[in-house]
Amino acid sequence: MKKKSRLPWFFLLMGILGPALLCAQDLTGIWRGHFRNNGGLERMMPSDDRYKIEVQIAQTNNIFHAVTYSYKQAEFYGKADASGTINPKSKKVLLRELKILEFRAASGGVCIMTCFLQYSRLGDDEFLQGTFTTTGVGDSSTESGCGKGSIFLHKVATSDFHKESFLEKKEKELLAEKKREAIPRKTATPNIPVKKPEITSKKPVPGTVVKKLRPHGAEKLKSVPAPERKSVTTTPEQRHGNNDSALNINNRSIPVIIPKVLATRANEHIKTITVNNTEVYLNIYDDGAIDNDTVSVYYDNKLIISKARISDQPVKATIRVEPSDQPHELVMVAENLGDIPPNTSLMVVRDGDKKYEVRVVSNEQKNAVISFQYKKIE
Repeated sequence: MKKKSRLPWFFLLMGILGPALLCAQDLTGIWRGHFRNNGGLERMMPSDDRYKIEVQIAQTNNIFHAVTYSYKQAEFYGKADASGTINPKSKKVLLRELKILEFRAASGGVCIMTCFLQYSRLGDDEFLQGTFTTTGVGDSSTESGCGKGSIFLHKVATSDFHKESFLEKKEKELLAEKKREAIPRKTATPNIPVKKPEITSKKPVPGTVVKKLRPHGAEKLKSVPAPERKSVTTTPEQRHGNNDSALNINNRSIPVIIPKVLATRANEHIKTITVNNTEVYLNIYDDGAIDNDTVSVYYDNKLIISKARISDQPVKATIRVEPSDQPHELVMVAENLGDIPPNTSLMVVRDGDKKYEVRVVSNEQKNAVISFQYKKIE
C-alpha cells in the first residue's frame, strides 16, 4: 500500500522458495526489511527515502497467506492482507496485496503493491529481494499507480508488531509435525531362542603330551633384506623446489597468488555483466540501514577497495574489462556485519550510457562474486 507521493508507500510482498528441490522452501515466519522507489538506478535521494516493511507469512504447499506492515516514523503506517504463490523450480514468488486493513498518513492516496522477489540463502540467513509495482485504490488521482521500486527482506525471529494468529497456528502445526517425525519407529523382532554353547572340561589322559599352540601371528619372523638404495640425480631447479608443481622457469609460468580471504571463504557467483566499454565505473552503497557495514573489493585477485565503510554516499572505483576468453571476477568481501547483520550493499555499474544494479549480501563465511565480460559492439 502506498500514499500518493514521489515515494512508494505500502506494498505487499511475495517471497520465493529456497534451496529448491522439487518441494518448495517453507517461507513461514517473519520477514523484515525495507523498500524504496527506484525510478532511477543511481541513488539521488538521502537514506531516508527507504520505508520499513515487515511481512508475516504462513505457507501451505505452494501458496501462502500473509500480512504486511509498512511504516516510516510517524508520517506513515499501513497494514494489508495478502496472499501469494511460489514456483518451486525457479524459487520465485508472486505476492499480491488484497485488502487494506489499517492506514494512517499525513496526506495522499493509497496504493496496493505487487512484488516479484527471489529467495536466497547465505549460511543460516535467508533473504527475499526483488521489485514491486503499484496500483491506486479509491482515488482516481492515483489509479495509474504510485510508482515502482525495489524490496529487500531478511528472515528474523521476532516481530516489531505482534505475531498474527494465522502464523502462530501454522508454527504450532509445523512444530507438531517435527515432533512426530522425530519419534523413532519401533519394528517387531522375532523371538529367536539363543542356544548356549556347551562347556565341557576334559582332563588330559595320563601319559599323553599336551601340545601348546602359538598365538596367531606369532610365527617365526623371517629376515627381510634391506631395499637396495639407488642414487638419484636432481637438477638445481628441483633441489630448490622449482619443479612442474610450482614455478616452472623454463616455461616462464607465473603462479596466481590468491588472497587469503578469497581462498578461505566460500565464493558465491551471483551475476555476470557483459559490457561494451573497457573502462567501467562502480558506485557502492549500503543497501540496508546505515549501520557501519564495511567492505573490501578485489578485482582479478587484486585489492581495489580496502575496508571501506559504505553508506548512502557512494564508494567509487574504476575497473578495466579487457577482452579475454575468461571473465574478469570482482569479489565483494564483508569485513564486518555492521550493527544489523548481514552485510548488504548496492553496486551500481556504469558502462557508457548503460547502468546495471546489483544487490550483494555477504558475511564472514561467504563472499559475493560478480563476473564481467567484454563484448565489442558490432
